[in-house]
Amino acid sequence: MFHAGDEVEILACDDDPRAVGRRGRIVDQVPPGPLTGGRWTVHGAGLLIGPLLCHSHELRKTGNRR
Repeated sequence: MFHAGDEVEILACDDDPRAVGRRGRIVDQVPPGPLTGGRWTVHGAGLLIGPLLCHSHELRKTGNRR
């Protein structure tokens, strides 16, 4: 389970493969639902990469929080 502000490493991302290997922060205040297809919103993965939608299995917590 992720929480807003958790830093995550992107292991895979169907939304944008350029984000693989980068780090970003979880934006969602609540667990994702049907609107996002059960995917978490990740922001800050790169200057030219917008907010991403990633499944839980595509992300790994780094242990850092904001």
